[in-house]
Amino acid sequence: MGETSREKAKRTAVEFVIVTGQSGAGKSEAIHCFEDLGFFCVDNLPPALIPKFAELCLHSDGRVSRAAVVIDVRGGAFFDDLAASLVELERMGCDCRIFFLSASDEVLVRRYKETRRRHPLSGEERTLLESIREERALLGTLKERAHKVIDTSELPAQQLKSEVASLFTARGASEMVVTIVSFGYKFGVPLDADVVFDLRFLPNPHYVAELRPLPGTDEAVRDFVLASPGAQEFLQHLRAFLDFALPRYAQEGKAYLTIALGCTGGRHRSVALAGHLAQQLAARGYHVLVEHRDLGK
Repeated sequence: MGETSREKAKRTAVEFVIVTGQSGAGKSEAIHCFEDLGFFCVDNLPPALIPKFAELCLHSDGRVSRAAVVIDVRGGAFFDDLAASLVELERMGCDCRIFFLSASDEVLVRRYKETRRRHPLSGEERTLLESIREERALLGTLKERAHKVIDTSELPAQQLKSEVASLFTARGASEMVVTIVSFGYKFGVPLDADVVFDLRFLPNPHYVAELRPLPGTDEAVRDFVLASPGAQEFLQHLRAFLDFALPRYAQEGKAYLTIALGCTGGRHRSVALAGHLAQQLAARGYHVLVEHRDLGK
């Protein structure tokens, strides 16, 4: 007897997350966050076994509705099986998301030296930095396939936990989460940004004595930025672009979209417009998260 629509819906009602990324980037902390959110978690699962694990979850009669697995180069030769496993998950109709963690070479070197742990790819003929770069190259294709990439270089463990909680409690079964990030170009462009807009064409409140010490979240700064020449025209063009692009991102199955707004220091212009844009998108019915990356620097 064939499977009924109701039985199939019940079987596929599992949110499945693959947590991966560079060694030392925070996967252990991330999987603890997923555990706190009620996910059934498995660490260091060989990629070849992922479809079997997913099948067990899908046929758990509702006992497992959310599952997360950590995979990385510790899987050794099994890591080559990942591509085939992802194809199999898609064939099974599994709602699978890839959550990728990354960090800069400098930060990863410092973390390994502080913990005195051995890198999975380290050897007698390879330095720590060479191991890190080799792993980054191996994971390049997987990173491109990831639904969400988070750079943990300057992200404390508690903030990572908050971000994971925000992403995976805000999202519905087929709902795209839009994250708006304000940042300062002097600190670098966010590595996980999907779309970047440069706001340095707007007058800088830093050069207004009474506004300089205030953050972009302050009403006076926000009003100054929004009233600046070109600000409303820019917002008009930006809204038109997002009205066009966001539904198409969602139709393509993108679960997480990060829009980055940058100014010089990440304290005034980008913060003010990020908050304003977030309010507008939320009013349109989007699930919106806001992050002011460099506000405290």
